Amino acid sequence: MIVLAALIVAAAIVWTALQVVAELRAARDESARARSAALLAMFAPALAEATRDPRAFLVWQPIAAAARQLYPAETAALDRASGGRFPFTVEQIQAAHAQWTADWLAWERAHDAEYKRKAASPTATRSELEAIEQEKLDLYQRRYAEYVRIAKALQALAP
Repeated sequence: MIVLAALIVAAAIVWTALQVVAELRAARDESARARSAALLAMFAPALAEATRDPRAFLVWQPIAAAARQLYPAETAALDRASGGRFPFTVEQIQAAHAQWTADWLAWERAHDAEYKRKAASPTATRSELEAIEQEKLDLYQRRYAEYVRIAKALQALAP
């Protein structure tokens, strides 16, 4: 009788331990899903912003890299679910670089046309034309420096 009682108690302890382990596993899985959902929510605005402005990658990519280090299992799950590197694929970064370059070329063309119009004034004096040319050059140099800085930074993001 004591042996039977001991077996029943042992079985109850084993069953309880298995239930506790199952609950802990379920809680851990739920916690991982919650972290994955939080990462999705955090990077949703980043994806939208990066689509509008390639410079956003420079802000968000270091945050994404930190998230990948802090939550490797969750980001791996998001990689699998999204079919690529979450939140930004290499292709998206390369496309952002291409967009940045296209935007630069469009700006450069518009800038040149605008200053040709300004310089075409038949009443402009020599000093006014020189001022227009200097303004054109100053603006071009500032914008070109920004273009190069951002382009190099975007290139550095893509392995």
